[in-house]
Amino acid sequence: MSKLFRATVTAHLDVNTGFRLLTLQPNCLVAVPDPGQFYMLQAGATHDPLLKRPFSYFRAENGTISFLYRIRGKGTRAIAALREGETISLIGPLGNTYPMPSGEFIAVAGGIGIASLFSLLGAADGRAVLFWGGRTANELLMPEAVKALVGSAVITTDDGTAGRKSLITEPLKEYLALNAHLPVYTCGSAPMMRAVANACAEVGTRCFVSLEAYMACGVGACLGCVVKIMDADYPEGKYRSVCKDGPVFNASTVVWESRR
Repeated sequence: MSKLFRATVTAHLDVNTGFRLLTLQPNCLVAVPDPGQFYMLQAGATHDPLLKRPFSYFRAENGTISFLYRIRGKGTRAIAALREGETISLIGPLGNTYPMPSGEFIAVAGGIGIASLFSLLGAADGRAVLFWGGRTANELLMPEAVKALVGSAVITTDDGTAGRKSLITEPLKEYLALNAHLPVYTCGSAPMMRAVANACAEVGTRCFVSLEAYMACGVGACLGCVVKIMDADYPEGKYRSVCKDGPVFNASTVVWESRR
């Protein structure tokens, strides 16, 4: 089954200011993605921009695949211009997956990071405690759909327009003090994930991070998305591709200073 395929736009909706939800119907039989995986999407209906863009899949249901994304550059502006009925090419699903938790767990999302975690929350059958932060309420996307998938949710914003006015790591640390046995899964900005990883390390909590990186190929050939990872064979660290070896890594192995 080929990972390269074409798909038709069946819906393309505004979510909040600067954010859209793209739903695609594959034009052939394709593999079903697992939580944590991603796709490389053709950036618009032409070959300008030439390179595909990486997107975590938001959900896959009824034979469609949806992507929740922020409009922020030339590639995403081109994708935002796609209309129903148009077709684009994709490569995927790519990358590894979140290790499926066996019981209750903690999910920590930073704004659009919820796009990666949403499928994990859906597969976990209400076993997640969600900590979700954004700079403003505008960055908390599709909150009712998200909250319906979790056991409980803690919301924070930097400006206080939704939930508690604080960084998401503040209530997380308070919760970890009593629940350090629960594994943590996180996706968001690199500074946020590093702070979450440090908070988990302080109390001995297992933490898995879904890293984001600029990618050209999505299959590990171009080495444009490498991050330094430590393991037993390479205690000083060895560069791994986020696309091929990730995007999900054990946070304790990530050398955060190497992030590009």
